[in-house]
Amino acid sequence: MSMLPYLRAAVRPALRRSTPAQPGYDTTRDPSAVSAVVDCAVYRDGRRDQRAGVGCLTPREAMRRVREDGGFAWIGLHEPTEDEFAGIAATFGLHPLAVEDAVHAHQRPKLERYDDTLFTVFKTIHYVEHTELTSTSEVVETGEVMCFTGPDFVITVRHGGQGSLRGLRHRLQDDPELLARGPSAVLHSLADHVVDGYIAVAAAVQDDIDEVESAVFAAPAKGGGRGGDAGRIYQLKREVLEFKRAVAPLLRPMELLSERPMRLVDPDIQKYFRDVADHLARVHEQVVGFDELLNSILQASLAQASVAQNEDMRKITSWAAIIAVPTMICGVYGMNFEHMPELHWRYGYPLVMATIAGACLTIHRALRRNGWL
Repeated sequence: MSMLPYLRAAVRPALRRSTPAQPGYDTTRDPSAVSAVVDCAVYRDGRRDQRAGVGCLTPREAMRRVREDGGFAWIGLHEPTEDEFAGIAATFGLHPLAVEDAVHAHQRPKLERYDDTLFTVFKTIHYVEHTELTSTSEVVETGEVMCFTGPDFVITVRHGGQGSLRGLRHRLQDDPELLARGPSAVLHSLADHVVDGYIAVAAAVQDDIDEVESAVFAAPAKGGGRGGDAGRIYQLKREVLEFKRAVAPLLRPMELLSERPMRLVDPDIQKYFRDVADHLARVHEQVVGFDELLNSILQASLAQASVAQNEDMRKITSWAAIIAVPTMICGVYGMNFEHMPELHWRYGYPLVMATIAGACLTIHRALRRNGWL
């Protein structure tokens, strides 16, 4: 088992302790102020509260302003530890089970409700660029985004090196009308952002599958067909399976968000979840189709390898039959009997050689006519 996750867990808190906190984050006085916070802001009427600079609010201060002046707080975190998340969980009254899931990654996509909080888990997918697909190529890379949605707060927890939400936050800040809908608008935008990522990755994976398919069915024309593509196909199938594990479990949560009335989801925003659910269903159909197509391509590749082996055996058998003629004749004359046919005749040797050549040519022609050579 790799020691990398344990080393990473041990080194990351040490690095954070040695890094000065951002201005305004007094971690000694406010347990909710942690270095895992990427951004913390308060939004009113769709606009960011500019009374404090970017990154200067602590989660507790953000919550205090929301309770006093209205609006909602959006706190973004990246791979927090249990100790780092404990203060935020206490400040916002998050359920311990949801907190445990948010801190420990490798969760299944899901939607759960804890009192006045919705807890949603998304699997993010990133396509890994490669010049050539091999039997060890990594095609997709997964990450996770957890979202706590409350009446007046949104907390996003991201795991993995990909899937930054900075661009999403900026796009929402450029659309005050949508952001004014509250935390459910952020939840919808996050779901839409993740599913749009699925669509882009599906298109890239489709190109890889087309490339493998063309290589497999072009192999006989190039004299291939030895099953060399089986490793690439199997690796691509494994990556598609990982993709499928991210997409399939999310279907039910999106269906619930789009169809079942929820107090924490604005009715106008709920309509937009239907579009996200529709896009997700389309991606799921694509991924299932990828899996089935790769099964067919793999079977075709293995069948071609079997056909190629049969062809090789037919050729070997044909040449063995041809070589058997001179072997038999030379074996007879190599027995050194005194009374052998044409043994002392001057033209005996040329006659035997001509007989061998004629017999071999006849057999070769017959085998070639039947497609064995």
